[in-house]
Order: sequence, then C-alpha cells, then structure tokens
Amino acid sequence: MEPVEINAGNWYLLAEDVDAWNADTRYRWSVREATTAEAVADVTLMPDGAVSGSAREGEDAALAAARRAVRGFAEAALGLTARDA
Repeated sequence: MEPVEINAGNWYLLAEDVDAWNADTRYRWSVREATTAEAVADVTLMPDGAVSGSAREGEDAALAAARRAVRGFAEAALGLTARDA
C-alpha cells in the first residue's frame, strides 16, 4: 500500500517507514502539531488491526486523536476491525 497522510484535527499524521508500508507489514505515522510540524507522538497500525502508540509527556490528546483517526482509516480504507493493542 502507498503511504497515507491523515488529518486528525489539530494534528496531522505523517506516514513513516515507507518500506514497511510497501510490504504491508505495518503502517506507522508520526503525529505532528499542525502549526509547527513538531512530532509529539507516534502511532502504528498492524495488519491484524492492532493500533498502538506513544506520546511525549503532556501530549495525550494528540495520541488519542491519532488513535481515533487511525482506527477510522483502518476500518474505512482497509476493511479491518481496528482495536487498541
């Protein structure tokens, strides 16, 4: 699959690890603050629908928004039943 960027409101998700995307082994995004592009979290979707991530201290809202956006992408674009890992 080609890497996909996702808009998550105050944050955007920038696709990372292009080789893994192309091999369909995992889909990983860095979570960026929309106005500064500062990376504040990361989130990963596995082919089985598991969604995991981590955030810098104080950036829980960014991680929560990113997880919601990735679950939506997984279900709408990939037909997966997404769940938190």
